[in-house]
Amino acid sequence: MKISTRGRYALRMMLDMALSDSDKPVRVREIARRQGISEKYMEQIMSALNKAGFVRSVRGPQGGYFLTRKPDQYTVGMILRLTEGSLCPVECLEEGAVQCERQENCTTFLLWRKLDEAIRGVVDTVTLQDLVDWSKERNQDYFI
Repeated sequence: MKISTRGRYALRMMLDMALSDSDKPVRVREIARRQGISEKYMEQIMSALNKAGFVRSVRGPQGGYFLTRKPDQYTVGMILRLTEGSLCPVECLEEGAVQCERQENCTTFLLWRKLDEAIRGVVDTVTLQDLVDWSKERNQDYFI
C-alpha cells in the first residue's frame, strides 16, 4: 500500500490547522508556505475536506479554514479514506466486494486479512491529536 501525495498532504494540512490552535481561520496560503505545498493543489484537497465536513471555510479578508471538530475526533483513517478511498491491501477485502470463488481455499487471503487488520489497527486508532502530541514531543511545529 502506498499513500499518495493527496493523502499525505491532507494529513499535513489538518495537522497544520490543529497546531495553529488559534481562534482565527487559517489561510491556505499560510499553510502552503509552511508546508511547501502548491497552493493550487492545497485548494483542491481543502475543497474535498470542506465538502466532507472536516473543515469549514470562512470567507472575507480575514477568512480561511477551521477544523470542524477537535483534533481527537479525527482519525488518520478517516482522513486517508476520504483522500485515498479504500485502504484495503486487496480488492477482495473491500466492503461490498464479490466473494472470490477461491477465497475459502486461498491461503494468501489470511495474509491479506491480517495486513488489513494491522493497517486498520493503526490508522483507525491514531488521531490528529496524537499527531499534534507527537509533533510537540519532537519540538516540531509542522510536519514536512
